[in-house]
Order: sequence, then C-alpha cells, then structure tokens
Amino acid sequence: MGFMFGIGFEIIFALTFLMVFGMFIFIAIRGIGQWNKNNKSPRLTVDATVVAKRSSVSHHNHVGGTDSVGHSTTSTTYYVTFQVESGDRMELCVGGNEYGMLVEGDNGKLTFQGTRYLGFERM
Repeated sequence: MGFMFGIGFEIIFALTFLMVFGMFIFIAIRGIGQWNKNNKSPRLTVDATVVAKRSSVSHHNHVGGTDSVGHSTTSTTYYVTFQVESGDRMELCVGGNEYGMLVEGDNGKLTFQGTRYLGFERM
C-alpha cells in the first residue's frame, strides 16, 4: 500500500510540475508575441479623450526559510481608457506618473504603438 502511494504521489507531483512549467512557458511566449506585434505596429498619434482610469493592486506574500522572517510586496498596475474620434475605446497600461497626471475628460493627442502607450499631450 505504501509503495503504491509513493508512485501515485510521484506521478501527481510530476504532472503538477509539468502543468506549472507549461503555464510559465505559455505566458512567456504570449508576452514575447505581444512585444513583437507592438514593435511591428506603426506609431500612431490620434485625437482622444480620457474616459476612465483604473488600477490593479497585487499582493505577494513571501515565506522565509526556517531561520528567516517572511515578507510581503505589493505592486500596482495602472490603466487608462481612451476614446478616439471614431468612438472606439482602448485601454492602455500606463506608468504611475502618467496615471496621476491624466484626468477623466482630458482631451488631447494620444500616441501609441499596438497596445503600448507612448504618451498623451493635453490640448
């Protein structure tokens, strides 16, 4: 009975490891694909209005070893939704400084490349 439990545990452990490893590979490939697609996209500057802002906060707890104390980190990702003249909307990830400077209702020139935010010049 103990022998069968050991083999079953090894199989489950191996499958779990392969799933997690596969997810990391998938996410990395998808990120590289998006980066490549952005690099091939033209840089565009269009009239746009800031219509919404949001942020996403992530908390990560790091457990220390037997002799060390764990710690936690927090990161915030900022997003701004712009509406262009055609009525289409696009949500772009922006840095914290840009996020703080932009206000809903601002009109100006949005510069972007694919899904990459490059700047906003208020008019």
